[in-house]
Amino acid sequence: MTGRIFRSIFLVACIVLVVCFAVIMGFMYRYFASTQKEALITETALAASGVEHSGMEYFDGLDGGKHRITWVDSSGRVLYDNEVSDVSSMENHADREEIAEALATGVGESERTSETLSERTIYYAKRLSDGSVLRLSVNRYTIVALVLGMLQPLAIILALAIAISAFAASRASKRIVRPFNNIDLDHPLENDSAYKEMAPFLTRLEAQRRRIAAQSEELNRKCEEFAAITDNMSECLILLTSDGTIVAMNKASMQLFGTDSGCIGNDILTLDRRSELRELVGSALEGKHCEMIIDFGTSKYQFSADPVLHDTVTDGVCILAFDVTARLLAETQRREFSANVSHEIKTPLQSIIGSAELIENGLVQEEDMPRFIGHIRSEASRLVMLIGDVIRLSQIDEGVYMEKEPVDLRELAEETVMSLTHSADAKHISLSVDGDAAVITGVRRLLQEMLFNLCDNAVKYNVEGGNVLIDIRDGTDAILLTVKDTGIGIPLEAQGRVFERFYRVDKSHSKDTGGTGLGLSIVKHAALYHGAEISLDSTVGVGTTITVRFKKQ
Repeated sequence: MTGRIFRSIFLVACIVLVVCFAVIMGFMYRYFASTQKEALITETALAASGVEHSGMEYFDGLDGGKHRITWVDSSGRVLYDNEVSDVSSMENHADREEIAEALATGVGESERTSETLSERTIYYAKRLSDGSVLRLSVNRYTIVALVLGMLQPLAIILALAIAISAFAASRASKRIVRPFNNIDLDHPLENDSAYKEMAPFLTRLEAQRRRIAAQSEELNRKCEEFAAITDNMSECLILLTSDGTIVAMNKASMQLFGTDSGCIGNDILTLDRRSELRELVGSALEGKHCEMIIDFGTSKYQFSADPVLHDTVTDGVCILAFDVTARLLAETQRREFSANVSHEIKTPLQSIIGSAELIENGLVQEEDMPRFIGHIRSEASRLVMLIGDVIRLSQIDEGVYMEKEPVDLRELAEETVMSLTHSADAKHISLSVDGDAAVITGVRRLLQEMLFNLCDNAVKYNVEGGNVLIDIRDGTDAILLTVKDTGIGIPLEAQGRVFERFYRVDKSHSKDTGGTGLGLSIVKHAALYHGAEISLDSTVGVGTTITVRFKKQ
């Protein structure tokens, strides 16, 4: 603004200066020209009068000053010239305009400009009584010469104009801008305007402020909604610009990459420089959809990157990442489970088919027949038990609704002991129940199978003459069910896997005991179904203690 005001003031000053200078010079030039001409006529008349009375003697000792005095006879021959000592060498002046006019009319005048245009000579001639002509001339500066002579004063005036214009522009701009700088942008209409011309501006400013406030409120609301949605997502969301710069990250993605909001505005590769991520972002920036699984420690994340297109041009990248560790593990377990079930079912079926073929072909002696038939029955029973365990696990996995009821764990434990008494007596194992009556709300059949499998394992994998203790404690915030045995124990490296389906610590011994490998897996899933926690403490050669902690509602 100061520059524009300065240019305006300076331009006005220059225009005024030029106009004033032109007007003054015009008037002054005409005035002095007129005065000089009148003086020249008077001086010519005086000189002519002197020549009339004194003749050539009039010129003796005469100082013409700035005037040139020339006297010619009626034929134009120069008789006297104060600037030329030898007048005989001068050319005839009869053809000079002012002299010819004087010879004809009595007086004559003319003006001639020099070749440099810097001077103009005024001539005035008067005819004397004897027919001769006396001419006086004087030099007068032209407008061009006067202007050139005024350049220095003009330069000084121009410099002053520049300084005054700069000072005035600075002061004016400050005065003009001060009311604008003092505007209360939150309440434009409440400002005491210095100019009434500002009223429309303030009105528009208020309208614009309201629009911006409404848009800002709407934008903030949308940002809060977006943040609330993305920050509560378990999935990782990352938005990038076309050059790979991070625009937005939700909390899940920040936790995954171990960073915070300070990463916004940085390149995605500053967070993680692995080649998979570089390839993922590169493909998306090329306009292609890309998916891949990337390992982060023990977790596996499926990354999906899509280009953000605007008129077929990639403006950015949207990246979604899902934790697929559990899914991949479940798929692996399902494949293993399917393979194990097939194997476990195939084994007793082959045994049954083999025994049946031997009997069918008459290759079994009459006295061996009961043994083969018993073998077929035991294998069939084992197959039925395996199928039943698989069905129960599938029901728990699929979340099939099972009716819950109040169940007394001590009463259930006593029933389990009674059902296992025959198996325990065969190995001279002592089965006992200790603790309090504890009632929980649960699925009786699942709780019964949980207790049976825990106690059955405690008997099967116990030593001859060992002990099995079922202890139930009703605590303040939880009910504890503990099954403790003095059996062979579980090695430390196997303790983390004993609850997996079909996992056996000693496969040969497990076959001998007739287990399906699903007992502890059923225990684990039944506990999870009831929201309980399982802990295992075992020492090889000493025994195993398994505790199930049921939280009170």
